[in-house]
Amino acid sequence: MQCPYCKYKESKVIDSRHTDPKSIRRRRECESCKKRFTTYEKIELTPLMVIKKDKSRQPFDRDKIKYGILRACEKRPISIDSIDGVVNNIENELNKGFVEEIEATEIGEMVMDQLKNLDEVAYVRFASVYRQFKDINTFVNELETILTEKGD
Repeated sequence: MQCPYCKYKESKVIDSRHTDPKSIRRRRECESCKKRFTTYEKIELTPLMVIKKDKSRQPFDRDKIKYGILRACEKRPISIDSIDGVVNNIENELNKGFVEEIEATEIGEMVMDQLKNLDEVAYVRFASVYRQFKDINTFVNELETILTEKGD
């Protein structure tokens, strides 16, 4: 690592700390001028591409998932921490899969599975938009499915 002060190419690591699961903060000391500086290292993952319904591709964006969940959870007694937990669970599952592309429908199903366990009203709200319920019968069928699973 090059010293930002004297440009010497050698430095030693004094201290390392994880700042979050994907980055490390390192405190370094230049071996020439003895000045200290901080560097941050981030894990570089292969970007995950999402295949949309129209077969176009775009980079995965966790904020889109969070926004959809926030809309579904509006006026429900669900904390932001719970919503962040759902988004983190989904992102972690996607990263564990070591895939470079995923269908948007798979992500939608993952969100619905998580919401079903978090809040049934939020689940139905999300499902109604995601599955584009065409009429009241489709909506009732989804509710019956939830009630049947809950009775088991």
